[in-house]
Amino acid sequence: MKYEKLLTAAFQSLAKNGMRSFLTMLGIIIGVAAVIIMVAVGEGAQLAIKRQIAALGSSLLIIFPNTVSHMGVSQGAGSLNQLTLDDVERLRRESLYLRDISAVAMAWGHIIGGGNNWMTGVQGVDANYTQIRDWRVVQGAFFTEEDVKTRNKVCVLGKTVVDNLFPGQDPVGALVRIRSVPFKVIGVLAKKGQSSTGNDQDDIILSPTTTVLYRLKGGQNINLIMASAVSDARIPAAQQEIRMILRESHRLHLGEEDDFTVRNQAEITDTAAEASRTLTILLGSIAGVSLVVGGIGIMNIMLVSVTERTREIGLRMALGARSRDILSQFLIEAVSLSLLGGIIGIAISFATAYLLNLYSNFEAVLLPQTILLAVAFSAAVGIFFGFYPARRASQLNPIEALRYE
Repeated sequence: MKYEKLLTAAFQSLAKNGMRSFLTMLGIIIGVAAVIIMVAVGEGAQLAIKRQIAALGSSLLIIFPNTVSHMGVSQGAGSLNQLTLDDVERLRRESLYLRDISAVAMAWGHIIGGGNNWMTGVQGVDANYTQIRDWRVVQGAFFTEEDVKTRNKVCVLGKTVVDNLFPGQDPVGALVRIRSVPFKVIGVLAKKGQSSTGNDQDDIILSPTTTVLYRLKGGQNINLIMASAVSDARIPAAQQEIRMILRESHRLHLGEEDDFTVRNQAEITDTAAEASRTLTILLGSIAGVSLVVGGIGIMNIMLVSVTERTREIGLRMALGARSRDILSQFLIEAVSLSLLGGIIGIAISFATAYLLNLYSNFEAVLLPQTILLAVAFSAAVGIFFGFYPARRASQLNPIEALRYE
């Protein structure tokens, strides 16, 4: 038999039992759609993480204080904090591979302004912080080095803070009270959106480092140091340089562990993307189980079909059909079921991805290789699970098949 005739016969057989064929395909439809959507959401998450981390700034380096353990129990992030403004000044004087450096001192407080109040974080930073973070000021201006030196009580507001304290108003020139300390608003930052961890980057107030450290936070230690390398190629050299300068500044002897950690943008991106990738593989594998279940359903239905059509098979053999013709016919039926289910599953995944991108915070990125893999896998499921019923049909004895009741 020619393959076009076999294909026609296969579709005619499937059409006779349309509802049964659809229910058989359901496992494949759900499996293919689930796998594609899970992978698409995972890819979207990785893309969003890379985009958000890139928004932190170019050639970014972050210096964190290390943790200390007591009786084997970690005391938490920053518990071994030895970072000071002197470290920042020393890095500025001695570094060759750093373009910009800023201390970061963090405080938290109740903010009152514009007749409203708000709770948010206040970060004390240096005048070049916007260059490190690639963050523009859309209204007013950023504070200067002179403001940092004189501990001037000025601040720049993030978009979320502006929306909550000064809705529909221009906040530049207004006064806000942070922990009862009056600050003058001199600028508004451009909208940044959510970070890779889901935090609102615009829910922030920036003020000179010295102002926050001595008027709000207290103490001598800053929370971290942000810096940018002169180029991406110089990031490894800049990291090594930071370690050498800070070890000398903290008087660490040979063999002593660093009391700080230097992380670069690529490491942060890779760590976050790897976590997302692992989750994507896990979810995709779970969704792939439904494909196997769908394949088992195809095998069961094809076995039932062989039993129901035993006399038909015997008649075909009596009229000259060879075993390989019978094998091909039932195998084509199984593959057709699987492929058709895969195509419907792909259509559903496209519709779902469109709706997710349109109405939710999830970003689904459909990759061509994922679609091709889904089609190939659904065909493979049809061949694998359809081969046994097809082979069983092809090995029937024509005489016994004709006598079958």
